[in-house]
Formats: sequence, C-alpha cells, structure tokens
Amino acid sequence: MVVAILAAVFLGPVAKADDSGGSTYKAKCAACHGPDGKGETPTGKSMKVKDLASDEVQKLSDADLSAALVNGKGKMPAYKTLTPEQVKSLVAYIRSFAKK
Repeated sequence: MVVAILAAVFLGPVAKADDSGGSTYKAKCAACHGPDGKGETPTGKSMKVKDLASDEVQKLSDADLSAALVNGKGKMPAYKTLTPEQVKSLVAYIRSFAKK
C-alpha cells in the first residue's frame, strides 16, 4: 500500500506532464514533425524539418529547445501563447523521442 501511495505521488505528475506534452505536441507539432517525431509528413519533408530523435536535436539544451518553441526557428513558427508549463512538458515529450 505504501508503494502504491508513493507511486501515485511521484509518478502522477510525470504521467500528467507527459500527457499534456503529448496533447500539445499533437496540436502544435505533429502536422510537420509527425506522430513519431521523424518529420516524414508531406509538410515536414517539404520544409526539411529535423528528426526530433536525432542527436542534433537531442543534444540541444532544454533552454535552446524552449527558445525554439516559443520564438520559432527557421521555418518553424513561434508559439508565444504556450504557458511555461506547456513548454516544459513539450520539451520533456520531445526528449522522449530519443528513448524510442
């Protein structure tokens, strides 16, 4: 029972962050980067978007990824309406592509 309580306390916020990151990703990013982050959508191919699992993307700092999300980068639009929590969750979601 103690383990279940600790799991709920420690894993609950992580699961929620991953879910909101996934929801934001689907709404804002998947059209170009695709559901798997590979960028193999028609729009992604035409814009030559980066594979989010690539070393090039994954080596970026959280601050650099956050700045790209909020300010845009290259052909990627800026998403200035994202809350800091959405940006943090989205960065965590992008990091999850490296693990797949």
